[in-house]
Amino acid sequence: MHPDEINQVEKTLSVDLSLKKNGFTLQAKFSAPAKGITAIFGPSGCGKTTLLRAIAGLEKNVTGSSQFGDVDWIHSDIPTHKRNVGYVFQRSHLFSHLDVRKNLLYGVKRTDVNKRRIAFDDAVSLLGVEKLIDKSVDTLSGGERQRVAIARALLSGPELLLLDEPMAALDHQSKSEILPYLEKLHQALSIPMLYVSHATDEIARLADFIVLMENGTTYKHGPLLETVADISSPLAEQANAFSILEGECDTHSEKALLTSVNVDGNSFRIPYTSLDGEGVVRLRIVAKDVSICLDRPLRTSILNVLESTIVDIKDNEEKGQAVVKLTVGRQFLLARISLYSKQQLSLAVGDKVFAQIKAVALVR
Repeated sequence: MHPDEINQVEKTLSVDLSLKKNGFTLQAKFSAPAKGITAIFGPSGCGKTTLLRAIAGLEKNVTGSSQFGDVDWIHSDIPTHKRNVGYVFQRSHLFSHLDVRKNLLYGVKRTDVNKRRIAFDDAVSLLGVEKLIDKSVDTLSGGERQRVAIARALLSGPELLLLDEPMAALDHQSKSEILPYLEKLHQALSIPMLYVSHATDEIARLADFIVLMENGTTYKHGPLLETVADISSPLAEQANAFSILEGECDTHSEKALLTSVNVDGNSFRIPYTSLDGEGVVRLRIVAKDVSICLDRPLRTSILNVLESTIVDIKDNEEKGQAVVKLTVGRQFLLARISLYSKQQLSLAVGDKVFAQIKAVALVR
């Protein structure tokens, strides 16, 4: 069976649970859609991994509910091995005494034939491990080990795939290697995924939906683009606050080594890339890389200057900063400026301004 043909009954995950462990309190409440990748995002130590383990049934003394479809795993006291979830850890946890093929077959053998959702050859192809199949796992790179670990998790026939910072232990080269496979996984399978990370580039590239966490609590969840642009969210006040815009590559200049991305009629120029025919792409823009002008700037080295309208402003007196929410067609862009600049320019909601964007990252 080809991965594109895999079908399953859609089951939404609804979580409302709490846990106290070694002085740490976890309180999580959210609903995740039945398709795509839901990112669980927040700073290190905020409880992301503990939440994932609680959903998987790997934590004791969890109270509340964790309902997948019409079954509440907590109330029904369903053990981990019967929750039908696949779990990929930060480190691959492969069996070092087995080669790649036998590691993968371990996942197959533990799954009832009627519950298998992907054929062995399809999982091998989807994760690009064909050339690794007879190798010892001790000879694999970090990225290769994680690809094998994901393939093994898929072969266990999960209805829900949990990925706990699968790239946290990888170097930059290994991360670059594995990201396209995660995208392929996202596009080819209908299995919903929970993806834990504190890396904005991973979230911006992979996620459809996001759950935000801080100090053991989930404080907001929703569609990715809307949620990261919410000026009232604590995320907007963090140093790494960012916006995500979706558009399409429309023109290239090989001489200038630039590519133009059309975002709702606004042209963004980015370093040259060959993404013709790729459909929708995403741009990640860090709020601190956006400045605001009342008049169109002249003789500037900044390539991306957009006419925009202010739709919201949030002041942070303690930090002497303001976060400004700007329109980009039907989408939104965040800018972080000083309160002094805001006051000097007399900025207010409804003002027509020009946004200067110092850096734009193509993430997909």
